[in-house]
Amino acid sequence: MPKVTEARHELSYALARERYAGLGADTDQALATLATLSLSLHCWQGDDVGGFERPEAALAGGGIQATGHYPGKARDVAELRADIGKALSLIPGRQRVNLHAIYGEFGGETIDRDAVEPRHFAGWVEWARGQRVKLDFNATCFSHPLADAGFTLSSKDAGIRRFWIEHVRRCRAIAAYIGYAQGDACIHNLWIPDGMKDAPADRWSHRALLKEALDEVFATEYAPAEMKDALECKLFGIGSEAYVVGSHEFYMGYALSRRKMLCLDLGHFHPTESVADKVSAVLQFSDELLLHLSRGVRWDSDHVVVLSDELRAVAEECVRGGRLGSIHLALDYFDASMNRIGAWVIGARAVLKAFLLALLQPAARLRQAEEAGDYFSRLALLEDLKSLPFGAVWDYYCWKTGVPADLAWQDEVRRYEGQALSRRAGHPRMAHE
Repeated sequence: MPKVTEARHELSYALARERYAGLGADTDQALATLATLSLSLHCWQGDDVGGFERPEAALAGGGIQATGHYPGKARDVAELRADIGKALSLIPGRQRVNLHAIYGEFGGETIDRDAVEPRHFAGWVEWARGQRVKLDFNATCFSHPLADAGFTLSSKDAGIRRFWIEHVRRCRAIAAYIGYAQGDACIHNLWIPDGMKDAPADRWSHRALLKEALDEVFATEYAPAEMKDALECKLFGIGSEAYVVGSHEFYMGYALSRRKMLCLDLGHFHPTESVADKVSAVLQFSDELLLHLSRGVRWDSDHVVVLSDELRAVAEECVRGGRLGSIHLALDYFDASMNRIGAWVIGARAVLKAFLLALLQPAARLRQAEEAGDYFSRLALLEDLKSLPFGAVWDYYCWKTGVPADLAWQDEVRRYEGQALSRRAGHPRMAHE
């Protein structure tokens, strides 16, 4: 990096550090803490949640829908890994990668979901080791003929239910294999699309069946150092607008009673419901929490994460509670209307910015004002913080970690698009270049 650029970053950061120090915030400590956070990058953004099963093995749907047809999506494992690697090179810090079961290397065979094995993911483990990243894993209980009726683990059809129980059992075994191989716990998250489009006459039976199925799935125990279970709730989804079996209340009750991790997705609740408010509530009773960082627009439409008030509020609650070590962060969205590498990077950088902003708040001073009943000072300080030179601290962090600063990273995405993505789509160059 040119000396003039280095001097500019150092000077800008020194001035910003002085401003924050005057309010009682330590920028050096904030950056050191930020560097300890690992954000799990979701592989399914790279190919619109398609996966690499043979076409006849899967059907679209089951509560999942990626909209848009931007050219250049990954068509195989090699392309997806290349795209993930490019995205990771534009995100400061050391992140993780989150896999779904449909992203195995199946060698051209038709491997149904109830037959997936660790060997189908051995290549991912080797790739991750070379990239110096850790992996997380998810069962894929959607986009399959046996999910067409709208029910999987809670199906009243014993055969369908048995199929999905076996799939999730195998996915937990795969997660344990990954965790053992990488020397770090692999989080296995479970989301199912089960529910009804219109109001059901019988809500009880499906939830009783789901509880029974989960108990069977979790009967096999794994070392926490290898694998941790998480359960992801939802208010409603595509085709399950009136009733979702795995609701927030159901999974909270199940997770707490079985000592499992709850997963809260920012897009899975009512638009006026605060996920930030749930963080301190859940962690009073649970040792750990998984957050899926997404953005719903009027519904759970899985928009790319941006630095919104909601995201900032979630980050603030995580930081203020002093439980960052108990909270796991993952991205979960898929947008096929734009450059997919760009979508990854926008979301990841937005999340890290939100946590840096939270870490830069003078927590002791805010708490002191609140405890003294001085709500004017509390609100005034929070507002004045918005005009402090946060951008200089962020750009310094990017520079120190060898990642392009804001605006500059976009050029790298465009360059990669011209070199790789456009060739996949059959265009020598994209029309907008």
